Amino acid sequence: MVPKRAIAGDYEAAYREWGEGPPLLLLHGFFGCGRGWEPVMTHLAPHFRCVALDLLGFGDSAKPDIAYHIDEAAAFVRDFIGALGWGSVPVVGYSYGGWVAASLAIQHSPLVSKLALVAPAGIRDDDFVGRYDGLRPLLWRSPVVDGVLAIARRVWPGSPQVQQICEFRTALQTQPVARALLCRRLRPEDAIDTVEGQLHRIQVPTLVIAAEGDHTIPRWHCETYAQGIAAARLQVVPNADHDLLQTHAAVVAQALCEALTRP
Repeated sequence: MVPKRAIAGDYEAAYREWGEGPPLLLLHGFFGCGRGWEPVMTHLAPHFRCVALDLLGFGDSAKPDIAYHIDEAAAFVRDFIGALGWGSVPVVGYSYGGWVAASLAIQHSPLVSKLALVAPAGIRDDDFVGRYDGLRPLLWRSPVVDGVLAIARRVWPGSPQVQQICEFRTALQTQPVARALLCRRLRPEDAIDTVEGQLHRIQVPTLVIAAEGDHTIPRWHCETYAQGIAAARLQVVPNADHDLLQTHAAVVAQALCEALTRP
């Protein structure tokens, strides 16, 4: 699916459309882009005009040299909604995109008619600090790192672990948001833009979808969202991990349809 383009404030936005009906804005997760929604959009297309945006710093959207705080991501989405001429629209966010969607609903509430958060990030969790320290050498712009990985591929051909590390290396080199978060979130007190203290400001009907076996976003993060938003409902997808958009696309789509079409 070839992306379309729009000017969102000072930046170019890339997005993909699929389906007919009322608009539905979809925000992707970390290390991703709008294409990650395609398995779910297949099921949503008969009901909605699905618009999957590449968030600022991801995919084919602009990649400016900024700090990539979450309010900057939310402002980009705000400007994108304005560029498409929408007044108020249902917004669905997955993982990092859920964090952005929640921030949008907090800061720019008139733009969000309904909200759905799928395994959303954005809750302060000091256990995360240091979890990704081992990835930082993959940020180094050095041929030494590439040489070591090339040797690893020859020594362990077909190794899924080596392949995953190489994919992380590519993603970290091409996604400034990943670089910014790994370089600037070194201590618990650096979590200055998490949203747990502002959830009471979200007043729209909200569905929070948690994956039962999620090893990336702990279930209590989803429960924090559901408890903090007055009009929220929590739904747990059994036998699912953080990749539920791919593995449980039909289940996620059905839950979204039911929640977003309710009066």
